[in-house]
Order: sequence, then structure tokens, then C-alpha cells
Amino acid sequence: MAAKETIACVGAGRMGRGMAVAFAYSGHPVHLIDAKPRDAEAAQTLAEEARSELTATLTMMAGLGLLDLAEVGTVADRVRLFSNDQLAEGLDGASVIFEGVPETIEAKKDAFARVCAHADPAAIIASTTSTILSNDLQPLVTRPERFLNAHWLNPAFLVPLVEVSPGDATDPAVTQALKDLLERIGKVPVVCKASPGYIVPRIQMLAMNEAARMVEEGVATAEDIDKATKYGFGFRFAVLGLLEFIDWGGGDILYYASRYMTQATGHDRFAAAAIIEENMEKGRTGLRDGQGFLNYEGMDLAAYQQGRLDAFAAMLRHLDKMPVKG
Repeated sequence: MAAKETIACVGAGRMGRGMAVAFAYSGHPVHLIDAKPRDAEAAQTLAEEARSELTATLTMMAGLGLLDLAEVGTVADRVRLFSNDQLAEGLDGASVIFEGVPETIEAKKDAFARVCAHADPAAIIASTTSTILSNDLQPLVTRPERFLNAHWLNPAFLVPLVEVSPGDATDPAVTQALKDLLERIGKVPVVCKASPGYIVPRIQMLAMNEAARMVEEGVATAEDIDKATKYGFGFRFAVLGLLEFIDWGGGDILYYASRYMTQATGHDRFAAAAIIEENMEKGRTGLRDGQGFLNYEGMDLAAYQQGRLDAFAAMLRHLDKMPVKG
């Protein structure tokens, strides 16, 4: 069996530690590098804190049944800690380098300058920024064709999704290589262009602000809004994707509901997207037309629907919310 790639995480904060756990758990050697200059005593304190947190996280994962408690030490030992002044040593041999420094251009400019001075020319460099576009960061690296963004969702060692966002100069082969690596450790990478908010933050920002507005307007209590999102909104979208859900019920439902909500509230934020109207005009309303956002032509629809209903039933059992039988 070929040796697994060495992964370097530059930045020993929450994201760096989370990625270190994810890769170490999957058998990769990981170099966790502190990106902040510190004196010897502070560097030692940071290293001890990081080591303690890594062990605690793996112990917690053992409690969840993800590994045996006896394996915690073995997995933790796959992570080597390096101080800021050991950057060159920490990058040595790393095939993929993840940057996880604070969310400012200044901090990233400094980090990338130092990383590029020591990284292997063939290494993939990926930022993990949740706010800055990859196109804005590519000028900061010496090999922009080998740079892209990989937005992990916290906690990184548990959440499967990673939003991979190449810049205009990124070599498509680099994007594919990073996707392949993430899939090998059990992640679910999705590719999105360099766009503010990526996918999940853009969607959840709208949902969270709307929930806050409902509290503000006295529509319901915070507790009941959270129950509604857990057992209604979240329950359905743990099984069906948002666009799949539109197709499931029919795009025409969203079209007419959006018109009503816009008129009833007087807010344009509820207006249907132009693509919804376009799909209506083209008779692409979803399952019943065989076309919607997704293509259902030639699909065994009965089997597809049964599979989704089975998943809903599994969710009910997981939540201990099965219907009460009389």
C-alpha cells in the first residue's frame, strides 16, 4: 500500500486542529504548524494545549464509537506539532498545505509569502477562508495554478462537507486532486466558483436572519422557531436537497407561494428567482414533468420516492419521533 500524503496545516487554531484530526484519523501524517510568532515558553504552552485538545477530541470520537479508546494515542501521534520558527521543517515533504490563519488579507499575505518560500513546488496550497474569495488570494501565492480554497464546516473532524472553490487561475487537475483526497478521507467535497458566501454560508445566512426577524416580529418564540427548524426544516433537508425538494413538490408551488409572500409581506426578498419562472414557462416543474432542477427522465420514480421515504423513516427513528401508534 502506498504511503499516504503528508498534510500540513498552517495555523494551530480551531480549524487547523480540526483538519489535523480529520486527516490523522484517516491515517495521514499531519504537520500542525503554529502560524504566530511566540517566545519559547508561549510556544511550548501552545503545543501542550494543542496536543491536549487533539487527544480530547479523539477520546470524544472514541466515545461516539468512531474508534477504539486504545487507538487514541496512535492516531494522535500521527500529528507532529511545529512552532512558527519551524515552518520550513513543518512544510518539508507536505503534498497538501492548508492555510488557516486569521481572516484578514494582511495575515494571509504574510502566511502565503512564508509558505511559498518553503513549500514543495508541486504542493497544493489551499486556504480555508470562509469570507475571502480565492481569486483575491491567488495573487498572494507564487504558483496560483496550484492554489484554491477549501472551506470546511466546523467541527471539521465531523461535518462531511467541504466547499472547494478554485480561482480563475487554478489548474482543474489540482481541483480534482484535492477532491479525490477529501473523498478518500470520507469527506463530501462540492465545487463552487469564487462567489461571496460560497454555498452553505450563503443559504444559512438568509435562513438565520429570517429566523431572527420572526423573533423580532413576535411571530413565535425562539424555542418554537428552533423546534420548527429541527423537526420540519432540518428534518426534510437532511434527506432532500433544497433543489431536489423544489422538484419533489413542484416548482409551481414555490412560484405561487413566493408571489403570495411577496404581496403579503411587501418584501422583495420572498420573490421567486428568475430561474423558477423560466422553469414554469418551459414546463420543468419537477418530478411530474421528468425535468426540474434535476433530470428524472428514465428514472424509476416509485423506487426513488420509496428510497427517500425510507430515509425519512430512518430520521424519525434517529430523532425518536416516530408517530404514536394507537
